[in-house]
Amino acid sequence: MKKLISLFIPIALLFIDSSAQQLKTPAPSPPQYIKQDFGLSSIELSYSRPGVKGRKIFGDLVPFGKVWRTGANSATTISFGDDVLIGGTKVAAGKYGLLTIPGDKSWTIIISKQLDVTNPTGYKQDQDIVRVTAQAQELPFSVESFTIAFSDVTSSTCNLGFLWDKTYVAFPIQTEIDSKIMKQIDDALNKDNKPYFSAAMYYLDNGKDLNKALEWFNKAIDLQPDGFFIYYQKARCQAKLGKKTEAIATAQKGIESAKAAKNDDYVALNEKLIASLK
Repeated sequence: MKKLISLFIPIALLFIDSSAQQLKTPAPSPPQYIKQDFGLSSIELSYSRPGVKGRKIFGDLVPFGKVWRTGANSATTISFGDDVLIGGTKVAAGKYGLLTIPGDKSWTIIISKQLDVTNPTGYKQDQDIVRVTAQAQELPFSVESFTIAFSDVTSSTCNLGFLWDKTYVAFPIQTEIDSKIMKQIDDALNKDNKPYFSAAMYYLDNGKDLNKALEWFNKAIDLQPDGFFIYYQKARCQAKLGKKTEAIATAQKGIESAKAAKNDDYVALNEKLIASLK
């Protein structure tokens, strides 16, 4: 009997340990992966999100003046799908470490070649790609979970911000897209299937040659006479050129075309444009 018991106990303990290994609980600092379309590609982020949990954060849990992995657990990384500008420095497309040095009034933001920095002792300043300084702002409310977020995203600029407890810090990122789009337009217009409308829209919305844009809108209408949306944009172009009478006439055609397509949105847009020109 004693031999049986002595054999049974290790087996029972093995069963208990095996069961315990299957227990799944929420991560105390859950990871987050962000992908933001930006310019002609995207920016991706990987970081972990610790909580305040009643603690004093900056200047205590996260000391001032020391390199911080900018999150919890693993190193925080950022990937650029295309070349960007940060603090006037060109950062080539690729994956980098995102580190910070928090301060009471300002932070230092670091883009590093190092992808594995989880504590200050592992940081090597000679691996920095760029350093920028950003002002720390006090929030009128507390953010429980550490958050990295994109804001003010335009076609070629955005801000990347850090929010935790009552602190907000952000820095700008830029990318150059105009020369690339202009090359695309030149290449595309030398082919049989010419994107007249897309090219005209880029010229219209980005301060390019409006007469050339108008020429392309006309060609787009020749290819798609029932394109109610083209008439509206052509009328906008004529209005910007100061051709009010022509713009009103085009917008009226746009209303007729939009009604035929049963698109009330473009009927309203053209009506609003006409009203603004009278």
